[in-house]
Order: sequence, then structure tokens, then C-alpha cells
Amino acid sequence: DVRVCSADARFSVRETRLAMVADLGTLQRLPRVVGPGHARELAFTGDDVDAARALRIGLVNDVLPDREATLSHARDMARRIAANSPLAVRGVKAVMDWSADRRVEDGLDYVASWNAAFLASEDLAEAVSAFAQKRPPVFKGT
Repeated sequence: DVRVCSADARFSVRETRLAMVADLGTLQRLPRVVGPGHARELAFTGDDVDAARALRIGLVNDVLPDREATLSHARDMARRIAANSPLAVRGVKAVMDWSADRRVEDGLDYVASWNAAFLASEDLAEAVSAFAQKRPPVFKGT
């Protein structure tokens, strides 16, 4: 869903150089991340991609200076995600995944149905109460 790496990271679709066709989902997922042209280049050549190029082609979201900074950044992002309603985070992921290869109008219909099913959630009530009381919400995922 979100990818970060350190400046010394290297990526490749190595299977081609080993006389194999990548078979664990790389060829299905990578074009959706970096586009078909970059995905084909990486898969056809098996070349290494450094962190700077990975950022340019959209393979990663951020490049951090070193391992420690990368882990710190990832943990901070995880904390920020975890501070949100688990129902909402799951819903965002489900709606984005479902909508990825569909028309915008279909995605809007899907999210409307998804949200209607969760209007009665305790997390939504907690979010409204916390906002009104000017305090951080405490979500339960229900």
C-alpha cells in the first residue's frame, strides 16, 4: 500500500536474469504501481533500480537517508494510520482496491454503499464526540 526505503536500497525483477518468469504477482502488481512501460523495462532487463529512480518512477513513496530514518518514518506513519478508526482505514483500502480498475461513477456508488453500512458505527459516533469535545478520539473498531 505504501512503500518507503533507504537511500542505499536496490530493487529488481531478477527472475528474467535467472531464466524464469516472475510468478508471485510481480508482473500483475508492478504495472499498476509504476505503469506498464517501467514495469516491462524492469521485468525484461532484470536491471537494478536505485532508490532515486524508484522514487522517480513511483515504486516508492519516500526515500530516507538511512535504515534508522526509514524505520522511524515507517513507524511514525504506522502510528498515524493506527490513530484512525480501523473501520475507516479498512474501508478506504477496500474502496480504493475495488475502484482501481473501474469507472469513477462505479467507485462513487460503491463508496456510498460502504459508508451507508457504517453510519451506525461506534467509531463514527466517537469521532463526532471527540471533535465536539476538542479531544483525540479513541477508536474501538466497532
